[in-house]
Amino acid sequence: MRWSYGTCELVVWMWLLSLVLSVGMRAQQQQQLSRYNQDLILSMLHDVNEAVKKNYYDKGFRGLDWEANYKEHVERAKRAASVGDGFIIIAGMLERLNDSHTFLIPPPRPYRFDSGFRIQMIGDRAYIQRVRPGTDADSKLHPGDEVLSFNKYSVNREDLWKLEYTLNGLFPLKSVTLGVRGPDGSTREVTVNIQMVQGKRLMDLTKEDEIWQAIRETQRDEEEWSRHIEVQDTVIWKVSEFTGNEDEVDHLWGSARKHKAVIVDLRGNGGGLVTTLERMVGNAFEHDVTIAERKMRKEGKPLTAKGRGDKAYPGKVIVLIDSKSASASELFARVMQLERRGTVIGDRSEGAVMEARPVPLSEGIDTKVFFACSITDADLIMKDGKSLEGNGVVPDEVVLPSAQDLADGKDPALTRALELVGISMDAVSAGKLLPFKWRPL
Repeated sequence: MRWSYGTCELVVWMWLLSLVLSVGMRAQQQQQLSRYNQDLILSMLHDVNEAVKKNYYDKGFRGLDWEANYKEHVERAKRAASVGDGFIIIAGMLERLNDSHTFLIPPPRPYRFDSGFRIQMIGDRAYIQRVRPGTDADSKLHPGDEVLSFNKYSVNREDLWKLEYTLNGLFPLKSVTLGVRGPDGSTREVTVNIQMVQGKRLMDLTKEDEIWQAIRETQRDEEEWSRHIEVQDTVIWKVSEFTGNEDEVDHLWGSARKHKAVIVDLRGNGGGLVTTLERMVGNAFEHDVTIAERKMRKEGKPLTAKGRGDKAYPGKVIVLIDSKSASASELFARVMQLERRGTVIGDRSEGAVMEARPVPLSEGIDTKVFFACSITDADLIMKDGKSLEGNGVVPDEVVLPSAQDLADGKDPALTRALELVGISMDAVSAGKLLPFKWRPL
């Protein structure tokens, strides 16, 4: 299962590509890409092409002329001005599939980049959601600032993930310039320096668990995968990613049994492991539940959660989602809706719901270059006959924070969830219940 990338075509992708190529052309005036590196990029492109042809779930490639797409990107790769250009070109070939779970995982670097701020779509507008203390962004940006432009280009819901994927994984920049509007209506332009952090080690992309770790490292912000707090007769459970093992999931659901309600907060949850998803769903039902049917090259087994019988949680379930709830978290929320097991509150989810597996690849003889691809091997069709890919989960109740709510630390969605279980709490107090904990750089 993927960790957090999204959907749709092409506006931000094309300006990022033009940005990278323009940088590369300036570099080319000084130094041509070496024959070795050009051959490396072409070989990587060939291997990615073969991996997709062998493993992609749809032999028709979702209506795309895949061979023509490959040849087009071969010609682009021949003109690449830098290795970074090459990575963008390979990723661009995969992006044409318009598939959230099929993407390039470039050779890992011994360092990471952090902008110090996080952008989130709320409804159809982009806002600064949070700012990491002590970074350059800390004095320049504030939660509740509306993002009007990013390096002179607008930001929209469909393309935000591509921007983040490119800057975090493919082509990190030294700085970015944002046009923002504060909650008071004033506008300003700020340039934020990107922080580079030395990593502890290089990952081995020949191993599946290391590949998923590489994906998670580009996007994981929360320090812990799961935290919870008890409020009267309700448990509020913040699940930042689906990485818990069966025992951990069973323990948390089991400890909730003495409470009449559970609020499962999946906001910002980019997904995770299928096994965690199955256990999360299974603990909410006595009987087995089909989460989705797998649409594959060959007939596939349904994705099914085994019910927990008399150990299942019997109380009320409320689920919170937002525009960054993706993949497994979207499946959980939609199952709760379709099975009439819970109420979903918040914003429409990301719509990045396929099932994928990592394909490790390498180039070179004396010096090995390790990279990988995530390749979709199944579309997931829900009980209503529809896929969530590109659509997302529409909440039963849409509750969106305003710019001022973000600035003031208010949480109106959690306030509404508490109200549904009979607990009265103002939005400021709700926002303090489970404060965000940054993962150390």
